[in-house]
Amino acid sequence: MPAQTFSSPMPAHTHSRLAKVGLPPGTLLPTGERRVQQTTLTLIEYTGERFTERVLPDAEACRGLNNASSIHWLNVEGLHDVEVIQKVGDIFGLHPLVLEDIVSIGQRPRMEDYGDYIYVVVKMLYRNGSDRQIVSEQVSLILGPFGVLTFQEVEGDVFDPIRERIRAAKGRVRSSGPDYLAYRLLDAIIDNYFITLEDVNDRVEAIQDQVASKPEPMIIREIHQLKRDIIVLRKSLWPVREVIGGLQKCDSSLVAQSTEIFLRDAYEHTIQVIDTIETMRDTLSSALDIYLSSMSNRMNEIMRVLTVMSTLFIPLTFIVGVYGMNFEHMPELAWRFGYAGVWLVMLATVIGMLIFFRRQRWF
Repeated sequence: MPAQTFSSPMPAHTHSRLAKVGLPPGTLLPTGERRVQQTTLTLIEYTGERFTERVLPDAEACRGLNNASSIHWLNVEGLHDVEVIQKVGDIFGLHPLVLEDIVSIGQRPRMEDYGDYIYVVVKMLYRNGSDRQIVSEQVSLILGPFGVLTFQEVEGDVFDPIRERIRAAKGRVRSSGPDYLAYRLLDAIIDNYFITLEDVNDRVEAIQDQVASKPEPMIIREIHQLKRDIIVLRKSLWPVREVIGGLQKCDSSLVAQSTEIFLRDAYEHTIQVIDTIETMRDTLSSALDIYLSSMSNRMNEIMRVLTVMSTLFIPLTFIVGVYGMNFEHMPELAWRFGYAGVWLVMLATVIGMLIFFRRQRWF
């Protein structure tokens, strides 16, 4: 299906979270980096027998979807067009505070039951291919009797396998309710955590091996970078356990009992993800301790050699200082190039020592 987009005039700048201070609750003020220029609404509508997928021309085209008998998945890409977000919220009866949190990037993952619908915020993580930085994207999910609404910052996500299964009528998605669709979307995000964790874990193991075999000063930068990545992972993934647990235990009629067993499986996946993060954190801390210990031992070896050399020259320096080499018979004093020769010997000695120290990797 060809991609179609629509847009309305939007500010070119990005609002800071400080700009929201003093504003009334429910004010739609997008925060974070503006990552798309246009907002796109994609609708997937299906039942057990039929399926349609299309890009809506505007937000007004959503009207009437909440009263239809089929299941709808409306995916909104781009959060800076507040007019579109406000219109979608009005059509589906979303609370102004929910709309405010949707456009305000940086929300903590959580789940809230509003009675007529359930609001979920999670983080979708993936790797930036150029510098391998972890990129975090906020995904808001609304589960209602009409289906599921998802709000994303940018185009592209981890939901393509689910779309393919809906198109091909594979699995239980087409024959289940919107709660199962919401579970599959959350499960896809959680499964993608394992891919991100695997890449980070490979780097942690490589650093651990390098620290044990050949510690280098450049390793410290990599360790600190990985520690920052793990902090991002912990902040994004720890609250997901509460989200899945809340969906599991909520008494809402929107979550069928048949879906609870799948949510329990997703909960176990979040526990596994958290255990992996904690293991990597401990491993990285151990690698840092090993590196610092290795550097300390290396410095002690260098100081030991330098101390021996200094000890050897201390008595010689004392003797030379006492007598001043003021002897009557010193043949070198009569040499024409004796002074220059002494300087050459001293320079050669210094250069030779520097080369020796460099080969010993003492500096």
